[in-house]
Amino acid sequence: MSTPPSSSQTAQRSARLEKAQYLREQGIPPYAYSFAVTHLAGELQEEYADLEPGAACEDVQVAVAGRIRARRVMGKLAFFTLQDCSGSIQLYLEKKRLTERMGEMAFKNLDKLIDAGDWLGAKGCLKRTEKGELSVWVDEYQMLTKALLPLPDKWHGLRDVEKRYRQRYLDLIVNPEVKQTLIDRAKTLQSLRQTLESQGFVEMETPVLQLIPGGAEARPFITHHNALDLDLYLRIATELHLKRLVVGGLERVYEIGRVFRNEGISTRHNPEFTSLEVYQAFADYHTMMELTETLICKAAQAVRGSLHLTYQGETIDLTPPWRRVTMQELVEEATGIPIDVTQGSAATLLPALRKLGIPDVSEQDSPGKLLVKAFEHCCESRLRQPTFVLDYPIEVSPLTKPHRSKPGLVERFELFIVGRETANAYSELTDPVDQRQRLEVQAALKAAGDEEAHFLDEDFLTALEYGLPPTGGMGMGIDRLVMLLCDAPSIRDVIAFPLLRPEAEEAE
Repeated sequence: MSTPPSSSQTAQRSARLEKAQYLREQGIPPYAYSFAVTHLAGELQEEYADLEPGAACEDVQVAVAGRIRARRVMGKLAFFTLQDCSGSIQLYLEKKRLTERMGEMAFKNLDKLIDAGDWLGAKGCLKRTEKGELSVWVDEYQMLTKALLPLPDKWHGLRDVEKRYRQRYLDLIVNPEVKQTLIDRAKTLQSLRQTLESQGFVEMETPVLQLIPGGAEARPFITHHNALDLDLYLRIATELHLKRLVVGGLERVYEIGRVFRNEGISTRHNPEFTSLEVYQAFADYHTMMELTETLICKAAQAVRGSLHLTYQGETIDLTPPWRRVTMQELVEEATGIPIDVTQGSAATLLPALRKLGIPDVSEQDSPGKLLVKAFEHCCESRLRQPTFVLDYPIEVSPLTKPHRSKPGLVERFELFIVGRETANAYSELTDPVDQRQRLEVQAALKAAGDEEAHFLDEDFLTALEYGLPPTGGMGMGIDRLVMLLCDAPSIRDVIAFPLLRPEAEEAE
């Protein structure tokens, strides 16, 4: 829900409606059907960068179209700034020239009926003014769309930041860097697809509406299918369906798509977000580490042209290989407390952990869960440079294969950059009996009130009984990756239309 127009906007809207009607009365449609564009503003600026001040290329005819961002009318001359998707260029409009080609009313209409914000098409030749401004020397113009509301003048402060998210179309018009961020997001996705497809991966699509959501610890959204009279869930991950495809013989698959988690909103969380999930037969989490490095490094080169980035004033070096360190090692480095997940009890560890200020620890926690809580509290935010955190406790990794040499742990890593989890990967659990036992534990937790525990998915377990080959899997948060590559402090900055509270609620 947007803010209603102010009284000033309402008056301007009324005036612009009158102008649109006056154009109609002259036989000039205020809302055109099309316009044949021959050149973009950015292309012309680049191609004619060497044109001297005062020089003209009257043999070169161009047709440009875009939004009028600024206008100056000075007697028998007018100068308009036209902005298109590639940049901007000046329109040089002479009364005599327009009158000869379009008639007596052309310049008057230009002065009185065209406002900043309108979309205009213009044809003519190129010239550079004496002041050095490359311009289209206009022979004729065409009104393409009459804007009824004026563009904003100034954008500053928190309130205006919120308005930017709510009215992203205005944000794109006023702030060119926002448009570039969304373009860079598209480049990131393109790079990820190209890299995966060059390695033989095939892009798949899996259901958004699911009877049983799985693949992550998260609270799902619930919807209802009227024709079937059936409650359904929006997916929280694509994992379990992609694994079914590997069972079926598609040995390298991936999906880039929206997933939905009924969780809070923060600078790094949006309830709907974009994830990449990749599954490769005959691979393990070591393979996934190499693949993750490759994907992110190639995306950084595609978007930033370098592996050395600046994020919020901090230099980040993506040059591989990245640090690989176990969770236990990091916790001991940070706290001096060795937490052995195979020995000891919560009671022996609690005093030391509470002394460190680690919240929400209790005697009911296993050593593995205490290890994770200590890591989250003491280590996560310190992992600024890209770091693979390895070997998680089995209690928090129900879809992961047991570590081949470390009892109580699994073959899992999470990638942290600038203190944020960016990717999560496993040597996937392929033993259907072990998987059933672990999901039954999760189902018991859910029955006891844990809304984020995994569901028991019988069809997925049946698929595993037909045989999932050794498989490495990895999930990556696209939004967080784009935040890094675009130096964006908030996830809202890299999502075109982030979820926001209704304005009326925020005002209360």
